Amino acid sequence: MGVAGVGKTTVGRALAAAMGCDFVDGDDLHPASNVAKMSAGEPLTDADRAPWLAAVAAQVDAWWAAGDCGVVTCSALKRAYQAVVVGARSDVRLVYLAASPVLVRARMEGRRGHFMPVSLLESQFADLEPPGADERPIVVDASRPVAEIVAAVAAALGPPTAPPVR
Repeated sequence: MGVAGVGKTTVGRALAAAMGCDFVDGDDLHPASNVAKMSAGEPLTDADRAPWLAAVAAQVDAWWAAGDCGVVTCSALKRAYQAVVVGARSDVRLVYLAASPVLVRARMEGRRGHFMPVSLLESQFADLEPPGADERPIVVDASRPVAEIVAAVAAALGPPTAPPVR
């Protein structure tokens, strides 16, 4: 989790590969109306995000039901959003990629073909509520090399385990 441009997709893909888990980019779960709104430079509202967050949570539940492990990227900027994604799922961990606005802006200005414009970065940081200790987040400095981030997160998570029988 983290603001747009922090490296969620890059780190998420690499983490999933390193851990032998499935990967889903949360951006692919946005309804078309959200993508259109962001592409037009309009920040999403809580109401806009609700179906998207539900889709992210449904993906987590699908992996759990199938006994699979997975990594899904999601900005989850507000603690209320984090609660939807994690909820009462004790086996789900947030990985918070923390970075300065300067670093993220430079990354966003260098990427091509993404619907999220740099003009929305300020609104992303304005909405950001980093996860609290009660959420057991794994907090990493997103300025570190991807391999170092992946190694740190994988070590913090430990090996994937099958979900308990419900």
